[in-house]
Amino acid sequence: MASSCRSGTVASNASAPAAHPAAVGTLSTARVAALAVCCAASVANVYYAQPLLDSIARDFGMSQAAVGGVITATQLGCALALLFVVPLGDLLNRKRLIAVQLLLLTAACIGVAASSTRIALLAGMVAVGLLGTAMTQGLIACSAALAGTGERGRVVGAAQGGVVVGLLAARSLAGVVTDIAGWRAVYLVSGALAIAMLVVLSRLLPDENGPSERIGYAALLRSMVSLLRDERVLRVRGAIALLMFAAFSIFWSALVLPLSAPPHAMSHTQIGAFGLVGALGAAAAARAGRLADRGRGEATTGAALALLACSWLPLAFGDSSIAWLVVGIVLLDVGGQAVHVVNQSMILGTRPDAHARLVGCYMLFYSAGSGLGAIASTMTYARAGWTGVCVLGAVVSMAALGVWAATLRRA
Repeated sequence: MASSCRSGTVASNASAPAAHPAAVGTLSTARVAALAVCCAASVANVYYAQPLLDSIARDFGMSQAAVGGVITATQLGCALALLFVVPLGDLLNRKRLIAVQLLLLTAACIGVAASSTRIALLAGMVAVGLLGTAMTQGLIACSAALAGTGERGRVVGAAQGGVVVGLLAARSLAGVVTDIAGWRAVYLVSGALAIAMLVVLSRLLPDENGPSERIGYAALLRSMVSLLRDERVLRVRGAIALLMFAAFSIFWSALVLPLSAPPHAMSHTQIGAFGLVGALGAAAAARAGRLADRGRGEATTGAALALLACSWLPLAFGDSSIAWLVVGIVLLDVGGQAVHVVNQSMILGTRPDAHARLVGCYMLFYSAGSGLGAIASTMTYARAGWTGVCVLGAVVSMAALGVWAATLRRA
């Protein structure tokens, strides 16, 4: 859903819509939980393919180096959503928007399941990535807009916790369904979940009008360029996010390749179960949000990025030791998710009138990092194996830590 959960008027001196302040601090625990569950179901669409790359490669005759393009296609859809769909949340009625997005998501999932050529597969993945991302980021913007200033980190942390659960559950669910009915069935299940979300959210969300004064769509998009130009916090946190999510994607995109091959020869269910190891990331997300509310966002970021960089040492032994792999996944997810929540909490606090566009701008960095990480990961694995993947991930993680340290000194 691409929505900021706000309604209002355009400021006279702005090129983008400004909304009247929404009622804040009124989100009940049940509503926050429901939004988190919907975030989980939405974001899962972006991650279903990661443990399925070997099956998809066999089905379409792709090489190990080329199959990373499936993830890159999904991330292209994410980028398109963030540029052209998510900002609509500051312009249109969110309830109608979500209904359209969920119906289109259902169709996209069916299209992927029915694809018979590489072109059809990649086009379907672009659509799934676009619509899954639009839903997820709109729900996060909605949560932030309805939360009070003093609890925004907590509410965003809860929504992000749902995202963490969704991306972890996506890998596990995809593995189980694939072992039972093949990889195409995963997307049929996802289409059914989209219909279920439509029913739930049509009852959960209020039917509010968009801004009382309308501006053109082109002006709305131009305002995103202004946000990137004017908001230093957005630029800095976006750069950190690009590198952090590239590191995430480097690991998760390559993981299926060594685990599905001898001597491990694991099933998709077993590989998907590794996603559950990172469940501590959900707890870290909630805790990081509370720390950000207390003014400890920078310190939390530094500690989390250090944890992310350190995770690659145990991960480097993961192709021969499952125990070290588990340790590395925990460190990777806890560090990465903590950074992600602090990033969003700090960015969303800069411009209360532009939550959807701020989320869209920020997550563009995420999408770019994830897409570049995926294709770099599978290409590196084809040439340098698991050790090469871990070296690449460590270098990218250290770069993220370096960006944080350099910009902290300038702050």
